[in-house]
Amino acid sequence: MGHAAAGLDDLTGFLARLTALMLRSSGEGAYSIERAVSTSAQAFGGQASVVLVPEAAVLSIAAADGRIRTVCVHGLPEVIRLDQAAALKPFLADVKTGRPGVAEADRRLARIEAASPPYPWWLKFLGVLLFSLGFAPLVQPTWYEITTTAVLGAIAAALVVASVHAPRLSKILPLVASAIVSVVTIEVFTDGPAHGGPVLLMLPALFYFVPGDFLSASATELAVGLITTGAIRFVYSIFLLVQLYLGVLMGVFVTGTPLNALFDTAAHADLPKWALVLGGIVFTAGTVLAFAIPHRFFGTLLVLVYATVGVQSLFTELIRETGGTFVAAAVLAAAANLLDRNPGRPPRLILILPGFFTLTVGSLGLRGLTTLAGGYVIEGLQDLQKLITIVTAIAIGLVVGMALTHAPATTRPTSSNAPSMPQRPP
Repeated sequence: MGHAAAGLDDLTGFLARLTALMLRSSGEGAYSIERAVSTSAQAFGGQASVVLVPEAAVLSIAAADGRIRTVCVHGLPEVIRLDQAAALKPFLADVKTGRPGVAEADRRLARIEAASPPYPWWLKFLGVLLFSLGFAPLVQPTWYEITTTAVLGAIAAALVVASVHAPRLSKILPLVASAIVSVVTIEVFTDGPAHGGPVLLMLPALFYFVPGDFLSASATELAVGLITTGAIRFVYSIFLLVQLYLGVLMGVFVTGTPLNALFDTAAHADLPKWALVLGGIVFTAGTVLAFAIPHRFFGTLLVLVYATVGVQSLFTELIRETGGTFVAAAVLAAAANLLDRNPGRPPRLILILPGFFTLTVGSLGLRGLTTLAGGYVIEGLQDLQKLITIVTAIAIGLVVGMALTHAPATTRPTSSNAPSMPQRPP
């Protein structure tokens, strides 16, 4: 590959650092980690086998001299520092072609890991706010929804920024944010059914915390054979969803509001078409700032957002919502895979993320739970049934999109003798 084979110590240190960093960026799925680690090991004359769960990985590493070492690394999955995911793409391409030695590769990886966020705190605040405002028309296309979200989204954004420097708050951030947003919504903005139910008013501000992407990623992992990773991620998604649900209930109890007020009553739409179109720009800008995506990718992501919404809307008219969501997910995955082949484009994770969010699957779970709590059993179960159906449609759509564009294999290679580190195709 253009340089001498790496020693076991150097190779282990580099691969452990790489795996931990990729784990921390794996909120949308862990299917690319094993291939990247295995390819990088081969570039330095070694081999690596990976056993994954969402927050940890066990690496078995064999150097060129035949020695083997096993290490365990940890990394909590999230998507808040996608600038690092963007930097990893050209870096891994260089490693694959054998340009840097292992010591230089490790130094470059350490610089990526230690890099400061690309945007200051006030731009992250603005990003979370714009993210909420851009999503609001998808919940209720009304001016009242936009106005309410401007206030509630600012509260949520302030909590997100505060949690960066308060690790204890970050552990229960969905619970705290939903409780505060619930109280403010009920006390200030709930004014009868004319403006929509309270949960519909809360949802855009809470959308940053809704684990719809985690739910869909877990279903995709299950579909491609990452059973353990998918199952654990699914349980974690439900845990985050329950935090949001309990926070909303706390707001109801604190304000003395009857539970039956949680019924989803939608307001009459009064937003003009241009406002709905503008919402895509606001949403994409918010996604870029909130998740630390390099701003040079904005145009590409905006096109994918409009394409996803357009395909979903068109096919929903033809084959209903589940079919429309399936086709939109397949088109999004296919487009992301094709664009990912261009070295100058964002990595697949970043390409998929904004369009992924527009499919809005996670909000169904929160709406279903709160509707059940309000005593509307049939309507609540219908929302939860719809959640399961849409999650499955997104997952299968993503898998189909990957298959149609000849995406790299995402299933784990197996061997009957893992310690022997059998050869794998490049």
